[in-house]
Amino acid sequence: MAPKENHPKNGGKRSRPSVTEKEALDFHSEGRPGKLEIVPTKPMATQRDLSLAYSPGVAVPVKAIAADPAAAYDYTTRGNMVAVISNGTAILGLGNLGALASKPVMEGKSVLFKRFADVDSIDLEVDTENVDEFINCVRYLGPSFGGINLEDIKAPECFIIESRLRELMDIPVFHDDQHGTAIIAAAGLINALELTGRDLKNTKLVCNGAGAAAIACIELIKSMGFNPENIILCDTKGVIYQGRTEGMNQWKSAHAVKTDRRTLEEAMKGADVVFGLSQKGAFTEEMIRSMAERPIIFAMANPDPEITPEEVARIRDDAIMATGRSDYPNQVNNVLGFPYIFRGALDVRARQINDAMKIAAAEALANLAREDVPDDVAAAYQGIRPRFGPQYIIPVPFDPRLISAIPVAVAKAAIESGAARRVIEDLDAYGRELSARRDPIAATTQNIYAQVRRSPKRVVFAEAEEEQVMRAAVSFINQGLGTAILLGRDDVIRSTAERAGIELDRPGIEIVNARISNRVEAYIDYLYARLQREGYLQRDVQRLIHNDRNHFAACMVALGDADAMVTGTTRNYATALSDVRRCIDPKPGHKVIGVSIVVSRGRTVFVADTAVHDMPSAQDLADIACEAARLARRMGYEPRVAMLAYSTFGQPRGERSERVREAVAILDQRRVNFEYDGEMAADVALNAARMEQYPFNRLSGTANVLVMPAIHSASISTRMLEELGGSTLIGPLLVGLDKSVQITSMGAKDADIVNMAAIAAYNAGS
Repeated sequence: MAPKENHPKNGGKRSRPSVTEKEALDFHSEGRPGKLEIVPTKPMATQRDLSLAYSPGVAVPVKAIAADPAAAYDYTTRGNMVAVISNGTAILGLGNLGALASKPVMEGKSVLFKRFADVDSIDLEVDTENVDEFINCVRYLGPSFGGINLEDIKAPECFIIESRLRELMDIPVFHDDQHGTAIIAAAGLINALELTGRDLKNTKLVCNGAGAAAIACIELIKSMGFNPENIILCDTKGVIYQGRTEGMNQWKSAHAVKTDRRTLEEAMKGADVVFGLSQKGAFTEEMIRSMAERPIIFAMANPDPEITPEEVARIRDDAIMATGRSDYPNQVNNVLGFPYIFRGALDVRARQINDAMKIAAAEALANLAREDVPDDVAAAYQGIRPRFGPQYIIPVPFDPRLISAIPVAVAKAAIESGAARRVIEDLDAYGRELSARRDPIAATTQNIYAQVRRSPKRVVFAEAEEEQVMRAAVSFINQGLGTAILLGRDDVIRSTAERAGIELDRPGIEIVNARISNRVEAYIDYLYARLQREGYLQRDVQRLIHNDRNHFAACMVALGDADAMVTGTTRNYATALSDVRRCIDPKPGHKVIGVSIVVSRGRTVFVADTAVHDMPSAQDLADIACEAARLARRMGYEPRVAMLAYSTFGQPRGERSERVREAVAILDQRRVNFEYDGEMAADVALNAARMEQYPFNRLSGTANVLVMPAIHSASISTRMLEELGGSTLIGPLLVGLDKSVQITSMGAKDADIVNMAAIAAYNAGS
């Protein structure tokens, strides 16, 4: 398993996180031993459930699959299941310790499949070193899985095993030790060549090490267009040249070149690139010094590289380095590849993972490293934000964009190369679906983003001097959501953007300075007319417009100079809301409320009021229910509203419960067009079994809109769910204003700001 990344700023080395033997053993033994369990995806609560899951119901899909084998992808786990298989002959850097000893590693690999790409995986340890026995064991497992990931099998047996299994099986067979390393290294090489002004055809590369990963690296870059005559492969006996007989095999011979160089030291003279897949200390100072200008050095031996970045820095200052270590920049980490490659292959039901798919994965990784890095990636790396350059040529493993970039590229290549059995017509939609697998918020916001793209809006980012707000604005326009208006001082915005590496000179971004805008007087007149009988003098209003960006931005929206605004990053919610409400009224016939959206275990629930009304009256509660139901319906949910209280239908009674009962009576009188009932406790509202105890209850299913009796219960419960319950929270969303405004939480990340800006743009179209 890959350790947590520590991406050093400016390329400096960080101390490697230490893990003691006791910590490692405790981690694997505490609670349920190991790292995996199997959890059913269908209910198993009643006799009917069992009848459907097993006999007699299971006979129906059995017959369907017998008639059409492709139906197995529809009725079983096959389409999302990968087997991780090893015989333990090359475990990590530990060598041949046997099949059973490899099990912790294989379990870890299965965990990574699930964690990074939502691929279900099971580990299988095959207790034989006989190639034919291993192949015959695995080949007959094909009907169980959508793909086979081979792992920790020594060379040259791994070449034979993979090649023959690919011929015998109609599902992808992928030896990650070979191809995973090759794909990540190729991605880094693409970007290193870009930074040094080189191209594939004229670059001279030396590869030291002739094992599985090295051979795969050479084969892949040749497939990408690298000139074979410019590649020299070396092993422990020196250069692999045409005519050499000592220590050769068919896989080495395939890459022998015509050259008079015989040693690694001779091979590296004038080389542009060196790949190290060998052992610690293999590269000497003289070798590095003899390389061409701006050399590219990938020292990928684990756990210790052929030469360290510190050693290279002492020798020359123009090198680009990558290693296999997590405590240096540019880690060649296979977790960047295999989960996402299999994700794409499984989703198109690929027969194999071919060169076109591998190259597509490498190119997608390279392209991702060139994009601006979002806040959630920086947060995973102690707040350090990587930027494309010599210290960042490969994406980092916790980048959430990997799930929507790599599988799409792999799937597209599989379709175009003929490896796919299923064609995905809309790859953009597929990318959005993939994002939702990792990010529950994405599933909720997909429809919003799609509708805003069809009708882009002008959104004011009121706190645009903040770096994360600028990043959000750039992301907003890059996603085709509309125009981003950055409100702030032009010189401050531009200097901050330059320091952060944010490119603002692009279509769709406007910078507005409140002090020099030609709309200042119009905004002052508008706001003074609203506030002159609220104790504000004209000079007070002038100060608000000149000095407070919330008031300026809200006036822009109120007077139609923008469609929507987003704020809140630098001040608390209540203060921002007060600023906005001085400028914008509630929508006629509506109540201003805050609604939080809780996403948990694939379930979405709207919670109101979480931001505005402290101790709502019965009338307020009825109004809140109507507003929250209206929002849920606009976001694609048919509302089932539960009016929550401490009590359930009269037991036990309390002051707040009485107000909730009154609110239900008010809704009865209004004859609203959505389901509602109460008062009820949260567990009754959300648990079907407990709801059945009240057969008179009017909800047709568990509630998806919860109206809280007071703001303290609403805010406390949602925040607790977010922090302790593994839930994801959107909002509170501001609902009921006449113009569209959204307020983020203080210190919000750029991704959160983009979501709120998209929601503001979406509401502006209502």
